[in-house]
Parts: sequence; C-alpha cells; structure tokens
Amino acid sequence: MIWRVRQAEIGGAAEVPGDKSIGHRALMIAALARGSSRITNLPTGADVASTATCLEALGIAVSRQNGTATVEGGEFQTGQLLDAGNSGTTMRLLTGLLAGQGVAAELAGDESLRRRPMGRIVEPLALMGANIRSTGGRPPLVLQESRLQGLVYQLPVASAQVKSSLLFAGLGAQGETTIIETLPTRDHTERMFGAAGITVESRGTQISIGGGQRPRPIEISIPGDLSSAAFLLVAAAIHGSTIRIRNVGLNPSRTGILDILRGAGCSVDVVHESERLGEPAGKIVLSGRPHGPIVIVPDRVPAVIDELPLLALLATQAPGMSTIEGASELRVKESDRIRSVAQTLTALGADIVERADGFTIRGPVKLRGTRVSSYGDHRIAMMLAIAGSIASGETVVEEAGAAAISFPEFPAILGALGGRIDVE
Repeated sequence: MIWRVRQAEIGGAAEVPGDKSIGHRALMIAALARGSSRITNLPTGADVASTATCLEALGIAVSRQNGTATVEGGEFQTGQLLDAGNSGTTMRLLTGLLAGQGVAAELAGDESLRRRPMGRIVEPLALMGANIRSTGGRPPLVLQESRLQGLVYQLPVASAQVKSSLLFAGLGAQGETTIIETLPTRDHTERMFGAAGITVESRGTQISIGGGQRPRPIEISIPGDLSSAAFLLVAAAIHGSTIRIRNVGLNPSRTGILDILRGAGCSVDVVHESERLGEPAGKIVLSGRPHGPIVIVPDRVPAVIDELPLLALLATQAPGMSTIEGASELRVKESDRIRSVAQTLTALGADIVERADGFTIRGPVKLRGTRVSSYGDHRIAMMLAIAGSIASGETVVEEAGAAAISFPEFPAILGALGGRIDVE
C-alpha cells in the first residue's frame, strides 16, 4: 500500500480509536478473571487483534464485534503455539502472564518482532523460576510449565512492557514481587489491576504485588489513544491551526507530549471528564504553533517514547536548534526509529543529524515532497503523512499499510480534518 499526500491544513474536531495499551491489558485481565467481562471501544488495529487471537488459541472465549469484546475468563490450554504478529506488547505481557500461571506455550511473531529484544523479560522471569528459552535473546520464546517465586528486581532499562510482564507474572508467583524503576513509565497495568480488585502497592520508584491474586471481571469503555491523537495534535501544531480531540485518555504517565507542546509555545487545554477502570479521559484542545526549539532530555523520554518521531518532525518547523537525547530505545522498535526518522526527514529536506541516542534538528525548514518508505513501521508511516501535509508537491509513502497495526482509521480521520491523502 502507498499513500499519496499533498499539502493541506489540518484542523477541526475528531475522536481516535481506543488506546491499544489499555486494550491489550484489558483483554489479559479479563482472561484471568473468573466470569464474563465486557470491553467496548476496543481498538481494531492488528496489534490488539494479536492479543485476542492468542487468548483464543489458549482456550479463552473472546467474542469481538464492532469494537466490542466479551471475554469469558477461565483456564488456559497448555502447549499452544501463539502468533503475536508484530506486537511486542502481546509477546512481553502474555509471556509474563503465562509464566505466572504455569502454562507451557511457544510465542512467535512476524519478521519484525523476531528482531526485537526479549532478553529483558527472559532474564528476570528465569530468576523467578520460569523455564523459558529464547533464540539469542529474541523470539520465538518457549515456555515450559513452571512455578514462580517472587523477587526484587531493578529494571535495567525504563520499560512499561517489562514492568507489566513481571507484574502479570507476579500474580501467579509465591510471595511478593517488587519492581524498581530507574525512571517512571506508563502505569496502565497498576491502575487497571487496582480497579479490577488486585492489590498493588507503589512506593516511589517501587511497585509491589503479592502472588495468588486473581482479578474480578471487568467492564470498560476504552478511552481514545493519546499516542494516536498525537499525530493529529502535531499536524495542527505545524500548521498553526486549532484541533479538538474528544474522548481521549489522559493518564498522567502518557501526557508528556502535551507538556512538550505547551513548552514549545502551543496553547493546550485539557478537560477531565470521566474515569474508566482507573484511567482518566476527557478532551484536548490545541491551537498555535511552536515558538521555540524542542528540547527533550533523557529523563523525559519514557513519557514520550512513542511520540518522538512526531516530535522530531515538529522540530523541523520550530525555530532554533532542537535536541532529543537519551532515546536509544528507539533503535529496537518496529524499525530503528532513529535511523528511519533521520533518513526520511532528510529526504524531505530537513536539517537533521542522527545521534547514537537521538537527534539534533535545526528549524524551521521548508519540506519538499518526495518518495519515502515507512520501513514497515506504523509510526513512521503516519509521521510521514503529517510531514506530507506541509511539504511542497507530493509525498509518496511506501509500505503505508503498516499503519493498520495501530491506527487503521488514520487516513480517513486525517482526510476528514482537511488532509489530502489518497490510498493506493
């Protein structure tokens, strides 16, 4: 699939699909519960579908229709071959869950996922007693039936996925599991566990969970994905227009991009309207464009890790020298996002220098449309479409179908907001 994008102002009002981080966790919590759970506004992207199909392969009844899922929690079938597709979240969290429940399984994925590092969960799970094998620290992962023991573990890298994998494992372990973070990361798992009746204690950088707990059935309408909304917010910011995003998640561990947009000079208003299974939701209104450079230091990276390609694009339109540091984790995403961003934005005319752990970017510059590849990475594809909305001429994005992993509705929503994007 390719997208042909031409210059057009983006603005107006929109909603985005449900948050996929919440969707993954809601499905897994529902699978562990005894009884029936109902999840609405479940995102339709391929990543969350991978979690649902893995649970079905494990013998869990998951009925999905029009963004609503009914899950009948119960016992897991052992010895299954599970395909996580492109979803690192599916593989990491489900491995922890199954290890804690003593379930044997083999977890595999597509070519991109097979390149991603899994040693960061294999090592602590093995310390807990899991009988687990990897392929040189990468998928596939093979689990044998095990009995886990709680442990105290300091995360060597800031990773919500690793933290969550160990919390899921800790549910089935004997004793208490304590995870110590180097920097705060997304806390969806802790919030949703608490709302589902699981006792989780957070003390500063330490999160502890006692073994032998099981969640109660849940009912949740998933708020919109702020990481998806970020594409529309940045599109408005680079045009200096106004946009309203309704029904979007406002978890404080995810709103770092709003702080950065404010710091760059944009007006950002937030209205909290509800809370759903521990997750706040509401409305965001953004207007204006950046007045100064974008500066992201290492301790701010975990809160905006998914939005960094977008912020690099925004920096090409911000006055002065922008810097993003401490983001080496981007090297092991669906693509090497530091290289992907630098190469594609350079092709469009940006003044951007690739660093080992980030970028140096001088702006503002006028971008010129050309043919670029997403490298099969959903976030790079959508970032390039936003770049095309301000570039002169036509921007052709190859491998654009990767966007279906997280945000299949993106072209339609962008078009409804004024974007000129043709799908071929």
